[in-house]
Amino acid sequence: MVEAYVLIQTEVGKAAQVALAVSKIDGVKASQAVTGPYDAIVHASAEDVDALGKLVVAKIQAIEGITRTLTCPVVKL
Repeated sequence: MVEAYVLIQTEVGKAAQVALAVSKIDGVKASQAVTGPYDAIVHASAEDVDALGKLVVAKIQAIEGITRTLTCPVVKL
């Protein structure tokens, strides 16, 4: 199992709408609108890195209002 935090930038005024839409995607554990350089943060999990990539590219980035994402995989040190 692979986990990651996905930092999302949205169009102006779309943070809450995007966070809600992302929260309904399978594999998303949590989704919150935030302030700062990013507008939403998502905690996601998938079977492996390839599945995580597909989750981000095919499902999360497909949501209207998202302009950019940054995926940060969790490492177990």
